[in-house]
Amino acid sequence: MPPPESSAAGWFSLLGRHGIFQRGTPWADGPSMVTQCPICPGRRYTYRFNITGQEGTLWWHAHSSFLRATVYGALIVKPRSGNAYPFPAPDEEKTVLLGEWWNAETVAPNASVADAYTINGSPGDSYSCETTAKRIEKFEVRGNSTYLLRIINAALNTAFFFKVAGHTFTVVAADASYTTQYKTDVIVIAPGQTVDALMAADASPGRYYMVISSYQSAVPLRPGSYNTNITTAVVEYIGAASGGQQAPALPEIPEPTDTATANRFYTSLTALVRPGRRTVPLAVDTRMFVTIGLGLASCKPTETSCSSSAGTVPVATMNNQSFVLPKAMSMLDARYRNTPGGVYTTDFPDQPPVAFDYTNQTKRLLGGVAAALLFPGEPSTKVRTLAYNATVEMVLQNTALVGRESHPMHLHGFNFFVLAQGFANYDGGTAAERQFNLVNPQERNTIAVPTGGWAVIRFVADNPGMWFMHCHIDAHLSIGLAMVFEVEDGPNTKLPAPPPDLPQC
Repeated sequence: MPPPESSAAGWFSLLGRHGIFQRGTPWADGPSMVTQCPICPGRRYTYRFNITGQEGTLWWHAHSSFLRATVYGALIVKPRSGNAYPFPAPDEEKTVLLGEWWNAETVAPNASVADAYTINGSPGDSYSCETTAKRIEKFEVRGNSTYLLRIINAALNTAFFFKVAGHTFTVVAADASYTTQYKTDVIVIAPGQTVDALMAADASPGRYYMVISSYQSAVPLRPGSYNTNITTAVVEYIGAASGGQQAPALPEIPEPTDTATANRFYTSLTALVRPGRRTVPLAVDTRMFVTIGLGLASCKPTETSCSSSAGTVPVATMNNQSFVLPKAMSMLDARYRNTPGGVYTTDFPDQPPVAFDYTNQTKRLLGGVAAALLFPGEPSTKVRTLAYNATVEMVLQNTALVGRESHPMHLHGFNFFVLAQGFANYDGGTAAERQFNLVNPQERNTIAVPTGGWAVIRFVADNPGMWFMHCHIDAHLSIGLAMVFEVEDGPNTKLPAPPPDLPQC
């Protein structure tokens, strides 16, 4: 399934290491045309990077077009001293990689609805097929043992509910950041996110289904816009398979639109405070209020087809700016050469062009305002320049111009603190700040901004480079739901020279 820029000679590709800070190694971050040009067919590029100060469950994936549909894998960083976890050491660890299965090419418009969901590459036995024996993943466990499940959502477009029949979890980390222990029978995980959870094998010996089902946050939810099937794996107690004939137990599955369960899970996570670890910066240097959501664009006269009878196509925006990647030079290369002209501009706005009732439908807006927000103009490549070591607070406000939806926003190069999140319009000021958790907020690299709601994040810009911030639903990234932070050099921390084998455009 080659991307649009493929040729008969092969694919243009490149890899991103999702969640690695890349301190001192920004050229290895991976996003196409942000930090490097794609690797041309027949060429190679060696990614060299450090993981200083990081441990936990991360992952890698293609970061060009829709290649991420199948090109991905786990990247596990373990503590230096073996099992020196800040929670009871598990008897064993198991990686659980969630994804999607595509029968057709994944280039738009086919990349909106997967044909199946997968657990470690297998779709399970709930899909019709000649045989299911080789299509279902099996996790063998021993009774009275504890397992650390490293769960990664590598799906292009789908958030999941994750359950195991007859078992509960204790969440101990999210996005490679330790959390206070949180007990739950369901895990909610958006594209790009990871969750580490302890599972005690304390049920009656037997076979139990591990299940993922789609969480659909869009309002209104279009019929046929997602795969309604569930995907199964089997948790099997060693010695209790009964010759493979025993039917596994199936857990109770949340409704696809169960936003209350998703919100309860996300808002229950807090950081594990440990000596020597980062704490929330209290003084803020840069404040941003950024609307995120979908709009519309008129079909160009040169287009031979249009997905809408109204002559429009969807676009995605941040503060009414729809992002497009440059064509001739990567943004990091332009930054290093000090030649941004023709590659990017430094005028990404800190506020939307107009304040409005963000989470209600467009019909409640007044004529010209609605038109300007729905039709944001030509896509552009705009960045926000940050002074080195500046503390940035960003309100991410969902909009309902086309429809409400939870957007998993991922920031490269940094973790951020999630100070608060909620529904409806964010009401700034002292009253809103009273909701902030400044003691032990969860630390993440990907935040699922609540559908029809908002989230407040805070981070320190102490990593020089060009850092992509984007929605991890690839159907939204491809139509512009992204921007880039340009972080300036510090007195003793500067952007390094590119490696000699860096791909050229």
